[in-house]
Amino acid sequence: MTTHARAAETALTTAETAFALLTAEPAPLVFDARPIPGLPDATMPLDKLRTLLLFQRYDSNTTDELWRQLAHHAREWGPAWVVGAIGVALPALTHLAAKITRGRARHADDVDSEVLAGFLHALRTADLTPPRLWLRLCWAAWRSGMAVVKADDGEELPLELPSGSQSPRMPYGHPDLLLGRAAAAGLITADAAELISATRFGDALIEHLAAEQGVTASALRMRRRRAERVVAAAVVRGDLSGPIPGHRATAIAG
Repeated sequence: MTTHARAAETALTTAETAFALLTAEPAPLVFDARPIPGLPDATMPLDKLRTLLLFQRYDSNTTDELWRQLAHHAREWGPAWVVGAIGVALPALTHLAAKITRGRARHADDVDSEVLAGFLHALRTADLTPPRLWLRLCWAAWRSGMAVVKADDGEELPLELPSGSQSPRMPYGHPDLLLGRAAAAGLITADAAELISATRFGDALIEHLAAEQGVTASALRMRRRRAERVVAAAVVRGDLSGPIPGHRATAIAG
């Protein structure tokens, strides 16, 4: 079921094997969906629940209540339910790990382990009362996996760097500074600048932001693409290198 290739077993593929055993006949682990508004009024094996979640779109209230129940079961009903909750989350966890390791295949094993560890820690310790529980669990997994590649990126700086000071060609500095200048100049909105910053230079997943905003991920990507084109064109023209003009045309919302 994983979406990125591996040469050997990893934490996520091992978890999938355990989940398959847990949901196998003749006695699969069964979840009672009846108390959760929006889900079928029935009990079902966890693999059936996972399939349902993959192909049906549920609102945040239903998703929150589902994961509150799964987290409660994992905390109170023993190891089988820990494996069961992880198994239900595995499609999303595998997607996160694949996104993190894109272009960094050698980190796949470590990222898988950390994504799983981050999710498991949140499953056991996160406050279950506030909304967006599922997103918060995924964020914990994402941050944990990203820590692997961020640490490695820092270790791979060249050992010998040119000494002396050279003035960088304008515009220079952190990309957020360019985005801030573009927003201040009225070329893009502050929301568009934040979207680019969070998804391109931060840890945010566009799918999660889209869910929070109640829009599709493809629509949010289109907004980001439009805003990025405006910023790129401004960089080429040199509009972000000098003082910010006092007046600009209406900002591009993205």
